[in-house]
Amino acid sequence: MDPYAHGDAQTGTEEALLANALLGEGLPREAEEHLWQAGLSYHLDAVAERHLREARALAPDHAAVLIGLYRFYFYKGRLAEALEVARLCLAKSAQENRLVDDWRRVAATDAAFGVYDNILPRFYLFSLKGYAYLQMRLGNLAEGRDAVQKLVELDPTDKIGAKVLLDVLNRMGQDDD
Repeated sequence: MDPYAHGDAQTGTEEALLANALLGEGLPREAEEHLWQAGLSYHLDAVAERHLREARALAPDHAAVLIGLYRFYFYKGRLAEALEVARLCLAKSAQENRLVDDWRRVAATDAAFGVYDNILPRFYLFSLKGYAYLQMRLGNLAEGRDAVQKLVELDPTDKIGAKVLLDVLNRMGQDDD
């Protein structure tokens, strides 16, 4: 489950808006070109990863680069590496939202989490969702549950779909009917 993919008809549009409004701003042209080339060479792992690393060298903490790395590792099944990038995204989004660096201490009133159109808080929620999901996939269920419960607290109307993850955790070990 890629937290940056929404699974609906608006996915491409939402990703483009997110990238343009938040992620593309301040991205050096050369780094943008490397991200573009990484996408074009996705099927060539070493080539795509080289382009992503070049983009990161040019813009080491830029959100667009971090998300590009995250998605590459995620879709290539390199979940431990994706988790490391998810941590970086979480730190970046906490900084951008002026939040404490420990997600456990973030409160629903610390940012406009309930307003889906607010890109910075949404970036934080999606970063935390990716972190939670990867913790679950890697067998760190208690950490994953804590992160999902924090998501539900921050986004009680569940605009980003965290309750699906909580349902999965709650059903674990039960027989399917």
